Amino acid sequence: MIMSDDRQSHLCHLIVDGIWKDDLVDYSDDDRALRVAKVGMRKFIVEYEQIDRDVNKTIMSLKRGVVEGSPEWDILYRKYFEQEMQKRGN
Repeated sequence: MIMSDDRQSHLCHLIVDGIWKDDLVDYSDDDRALRVAKVGMRKFIVEYEQIDRDVNKTIMSLKRGVVEGSPEWDILYRKYFEQEMQKRGN
């Protein structure tokens, strides 16, 4: 997990409160708005973690043995991460 449940909840509160304070929306049900934000955050994190696993697996499967943390790894990670995002329509 890239982020604890408490941290996710805190960020969702900040987002929901920030949107309201900026007069971008008026919630008819504040609790529902927070629940929806938490569901969206969780879906985002699950997808991000899956992409991260797929990208790491792709890089590790390369025959030239790229060392994790090396500049080459970082470049390949960004490249494959972007490709995965595009494949998934993000």
